[in-house]
Amino acid sequence: MSLRVTLVISSLWGGGAERVLSVLANGWAEQGHHISILTFDHGGGPKYPVHSSVSLFPLGLERRSRFLAQAVLANIRRIWVLRHAIKRSQPDIIVSFMVQANVLTLLATRGLNVPVIVSERTSPRRRSIGPIWRGLRKLSYPFADLLVCPTRSGLAGFQAMIKVQGIAIPNPVVVPTGVKCCQCAHPNSHILVAMGRLIPEKGFDLLLEAFALIGDRHPEWRLNIIGEGPLLSELEEQSKTLKLEGRIRFVGKLIDPFPALRAADLFVLSSRFEGFPMALAESMACGLPVISFDCPEGPRDIIRDGIDGVLVPPGDVAALAAVLDRLMSNSQERARLAARAPEVTTRFSREHILSQWQQLFDELLSAKGISPVRTVV
Repeated sequence: MSLRVTLVISSLWGGGAERVLSVLANGWAEQGHHISILTFDHGGGPKYPVHSSVSLFPLGLERRSRFLAQAVLANIRRIWVLRHAIKRSQPDIIVSFMVQANVLTLLATRGLNVPVIVSERTSPRRRSIGPIWRGLRKLSYPFADLLVCPTRSGLAGFQAMIKVQGIAIPNPVVVPTGVKCCQCAHPNSHILVAMGRLIPEKGFDLLLEAFALIGDRHPEWRLNIIGEGPLLSELEEQSKTLKLEGRIRFVGKLIDPFPALRAADLFVLSSRFEGFPMALAESMACGLPVISFDCPEGPRDIIRDGIDGVLVPPGDVAALAAVLDRLMSNSQERARLAARAPEVTTRFSREHILSQWQQLFDELLSAKGISPVRTVV
């Protein structure tokens, strides 16, 4: 049965939510569903590949507001434009991603007999969205037919704050065609790699501290940090203070990070909190042994501690340094963890995750008595 699915997100210019949306959209399109993606930006092409049959509709609604009154008027206009765009897309079901898109979609669809699923990608207890959006989220989320989070703990966090029905569906983990799940490091040099936006929640300052504690014991190891963000200058200065110059490389943002991951020997996630860290899962998919802080939501759902990776008490720099020291010293343990790591692609395969979403669609449409394909009036 073919469905018309409308997806709503602020943009497709990069980020974990955008990556997940593109993977899901492509999978649904390949299954024969009619997929429309509505974005608030002015377009210009998505960062991640999108199936040729997917319809992209940039709505040109991203504008900065200097005053509260401007912001209110801008959001009223966004709701009006979004409502008309949704109606034109003739959806059987709507899925929106991230808080601003979720709130505006829920307000824009009031009175339309279309199931609306809102999707959150990170912890509600750790990420500040400001009092206005927090209030709007609390007001609007009960209108949703369902809230989808990638982890059970994340869902529980939302349901402790907001009265909303929900379900946990993990993110799909996909290795691009042609990427082999193997290590490709030079025998005389070893690379520890980390990846993420250079912002406080990713904890790269903690990683630099941990690496500084054991770096002298492993002169053949280098740390590559993939990503960009506002903390670049601060982290570069910290690396100088810790006397890590020449040992740390800030690689910047990579459109295709997989070659860099495949060239590494070990991956580390030092986040203070997460949602469902795709960088961690994708590193495992490439056959890397991994170390991660056991931070709220995410890593524990992906890593099987001691089997395909190692979990470290959250925020414990000394413990992180000790595990780094152990694995950097022990190629056999790295190889043992790496051998099981690619199983993440089976546990979180796209086909398995798509089947969970399909079951969800079927249940919501049946509950509303909707028979696709239909017309929104």
